[in-house]
Amino acid sequence: MSQKSRAEGSARERLQAQREKEKARARRGRQAKVAGVVVAVLVVAAGIAVWASSAGGDKSTPVAAPDGATGGDKPKVTVGKASAPSTLEVWEDFRCPACKQFETGFRAVLHELEDGGQLKTDYHLATLIDGNMGGKGSLNAANAAMCAQDAGKFRAYHDVLFTQQPAEQQDRYADKSYLIKLAGKVPGLVTGDFRSCVEDGKYNGFVQKSQQAFLNAGLQGTPSVILNGKNIFADQSAQMTPQKLKQAVLEANKKK
Repeated sequence: MSQKSRAEGSARERLQAQREKEKARARRGRQAKVAGVVVAVLVVAAGIAVWASSAGGDKSTPVAAPDGATGGDKPKVTVGKASAPSTLEVWEDFRCPACKQFETGFRAVLHELEDGGQLKTDYHLATLIDGNMGGKGSLNAANAAMCAQDAGKFRAYHDVLFTQQPAEQQDRYADKSYLIKLAGKVPGLVTGDFRSCVEDGKYNGFVQKSQQAFLNAGLQGTPSVILNGKNIFADQSAQMTPQKLKQAVLEANKKK
């Protein structure tokens, strides 16, 4: 086996192992939430009707959406040309180490396919790690990315956030001033509007709806990556690589 093949195999194994950790955390998080709901029912039964009514109302309440983003029940930001034949759905959390591994390995191919008009990528941002480990880094970073979308610089800032991702336990992205500092790596992004957007949490509601969409979709963890309706990591024996993804996109486009 060549050194390159061993490196790719090792990278795939690390990504798979990290995704399994994220799935386990997601399950524990869901179990904890269910347990919390049961306790709440037992302790404050008189308030159930009011709580249920409020929860239903929140789902339909319009929230602010960044320029060029899609709101509704499945908020997203699309990167690439609208006319691209293939669509990749990516569900990510900026605190998620497995997401960083995916971005590190697949970023160059995604950019190539997006810039070549072959692929458009729908990004859905989740706050899974905040829920499982506590903190606000997932939420604050996702909001900041939406602020970058307003400036037409989502992809560049998205890439910076994953490149600079701190250790999962540190929750450094909870610090809004640090998020603004990192934005300085994207030329022209740090403006008064961007600062206000980040500091005020302008798109927190948009991000929270995206997290709810993640839960509603029944996804097992982040990253969840779906090409033309098919989860590219569902078949673990297939050992998806950047080159295989590129080939899958180009072959799918030939049929369209």
